[in-house]
This record gives sequence, structure tokens and C-alpha cells, in this order.
Amino acid sequence: MHHTSILAKPLTLKNGVTIKNRFFKAALSETLAKKDDGPSRLLVNLYRTWARGGAGLLITGNVMIDRRAKGEPGNVVVEDERDLVLLEEWAKAGTENGTHLWMQLNHPGKQSPKMLSQDPVAPSPIPLSGDIKGFFNPPRALTAEEIEDLILRFGNSARIAKKAGFTGVQIHAAHGYLINQFLSPHHNGRSDEWGGSLENRMRFLVRVYTEIRKQVGEQFPIGIKLNSSDFQRGGFTEEESMQVVKKISELGIDLIEISGGNYEQPKMLVAEARESTKKREAYFLEFAEKVRKITSSPLVVTGGFRSLDGMTKALTDSGIDMVGIGKPFALVPDLPNQASQGKFTSITTNPIKTGVKSIDKSASLLELGWYEQQLLRIGKGNKPKPNYNVWKSLFRILLTQGTAAFKKRRS
Repeated sequence: MHHTSILAKPLTLKNGVTIKNRFFKAALSETLAKKDDGPSRLLVNLYRTWARGGAGLLITGNVMIDRRAKGEPGNVVVEDERDLVLLEEWAKAGTENGTHLWMQLNHPGKQSPKMLSQDPVAPSPIPLSGDIKGFFNPPRALTAEEIEDLILRFGNSARIAKKAGFTGVQIHAAHGYLINQFLSPHHNGRSDEWGGSLENRMRFLVRVYTEIRKQVGEQFPIGIKLNSSDFQRGGFTEEESMQVVKKISELGIDLIEISGGNYEQPKMLVAEARESTKKREAYFLEFAEKVRKITSSPLVVTGGFRSLDGMTKALTDSGIDMVGIGKPFALVPDLPNQASQGKFTSITTNPIKTGVKSIDKSASLLELGWYEQQLLRIGKGNKPKPNYNVWKSLFRILLTQGTAAFKKRRS
């Protein structure tokens, strides 16, 4: 009762919008767009299932603002109203049962793989490094005119989301995508108004937020997904993230989701194995506690929650306002309902591995594919299959996507 009473408590945002409970379905990579980049009825069915499952807020996976720049095959693109009818169906399904459905808006920048982008763009012509560099073409620097165009595109996509019936949007400013690239001194070497000082590096994010706000109005919720840190030498730091939080809060952001890492240092894919992290379940609670001291904006931490005990403790002790849950929703799509009925206390998510070292070196990518197949099952009206054979999963990934599937990617 103690668990469910805290998790079932409504959250009212500063603009007066109320979310019915504290269960936040974080963005998951669905890769369920049609071949023309529009939303499919698989997405409609998937989000209807989650909405009926009792979550308070559902965040979509990456929705791209520019058809020329996708983060992975299967991304939905919203740059005009050509798919408005299906977007309306998606929004209607995802807002059943008093649920909020927010569209996550993103541009990959240079994190767009070779198979999708011959000429990727970024703040600066700095290529990705390390084991992943072979999957991506070196980027070219955006021109000032192109930057202004992208700002307008974010606003336009948000406007279309609102028109279609989505109840909010989330700006993806984490995980090494374009906005995070602007924020990071490692990836942003510009010497104009968009680079150099933190004030300049956060200018793109600020302008994106203000353009979205201009196009959707004051009462439409806008959230943000922000890195606590890039965990990368010379990258975006905790101290800088705190300053960005303070600025974006002053501007009126409605909800802040905290994450961390990028493709080169994927903390969002692999949690730190510290005992404190294991005990508290969530990966970024310590940073959230620091953020709580400088902002009254509602906070979400995503990553690691597996039990009602862990979720409840985070809400009561760490100053966060919602618990962000990803993988468990792929296996227990009605997790909130089960929790309220006393049928759910915890879930174990085992590593998805074959036992073959040469294959498992890309285990995190194999795992993403395995979970995407669970989402496909739900979209088709089937139940998840927690014991789905990893070799069958691997075969299906290679059959449908080829070896190109093994590239770094994340919502």
C-alpha cells in the first residue's frame, strides 16, 4: 500500500497540467516506422497497450525532425503534416486511460550511420572516435543558416505533435546527439556565437526551447532529456550540466529527465557497477540530488529501476518526482496496473548474451535488438516473451537488418 500510494500520487506541473501517477515510460528504440518514415499501426498498437497498462506518462522513441538525418533505420520522421492522420491515431491510442503521450524530438547530428548519412552534420567537423568510428562518416560543420533552419524544424515538429493530439514533447539533449554535441566542448570547436563558452554552447538548446515554446504556447508541456555528464575527457561535465539545468528551468521547462553518456562512452547502455548504484537501482540518483538543490522543476531519473522498493525509495529520499522505466515496460507493459493490484514487486532483466565472446563484444547492441523484438511482438498484439532465445533473436536481426544493425544507437 505504501508503494502504490506514493507511485499513484498525481504530479501537477507548473503550467497546471496533471500527470495521473509517477510511472514514466522512458524512450525506447522502437524502429517501427514505415518505409516512408511515417508512423505505423504497430506503434499505434504498442502505445495503446502501454496506455491501457496504467503509466502516467509515455515518451516516444526518437522522432526525427529532418528526413535527411536519421539516427537509425525505422525512426519516425515528422517534418511536415503528410502523416497527420496516422500521427492522430498514434496520439489517440497513447492517450487512452488518462495517459500523457509526449513526442521525443531529436536530430542525430554526426551520430547518423553511414548507411543513412553520406554527409552528416555537426557543430564542428570532428569525427567520432574509438571502436564506433567505422560506422559513421566524418561530419561537416553546420553553417549558421543551417543552424537557424534546424531550430525552426524543432519548433515545427512540436507544433505538428500538438496538432496531432500528443500532450507534450521532450527535447532530446542527451546521449551524444546533435544538441548534446553543441553542449560538449569535445565535440563543439566553433569560434562563433554557437561555440566556446558554455553560454554559447547552450545557445542552440536555448533557441530550440524558445522556438518550440513560441509554436506550442505556454500551457503545452515541454520536457528535456539531459546528460548529467558525457563521462568523456574534455566533454560536457556535471558542473556544466547543472548550469544548463538552472538556465532551462528559469526559461520554464516543465520536466527534466536525467541520463548520461554518449556513443563513445555509453553509460546509458551499461550502468556503473558500483555497489551504491546496485543498492539504489537507478544510475543517476546522486546527480539528481544535486540538481534538486538548484531547481524546483520536476525531475525524472531513468535507468536501473527494477523493484517497487527501489522506485519508492527514490521518490521519497532522492527528491525526484517520477521514476523513469525502460526495459521493464518491454516485458511487463502493464507494470503500473500490476503494481496497483499487488501483482508486481520486482523484475529481473538478465543480460542478453550468446556466450560467444566475438559476438558478445557487441552485447549491448544485441540487447537493444532483442528488446526491439519484444516491442514488435506487443505491436502485433502478442505478449512479450521474456525467455526468447538469444540466438533466434540474433538470426532475426541479421535477417532483417544485416550486420549494419550492430551500430551504436539509443533513445
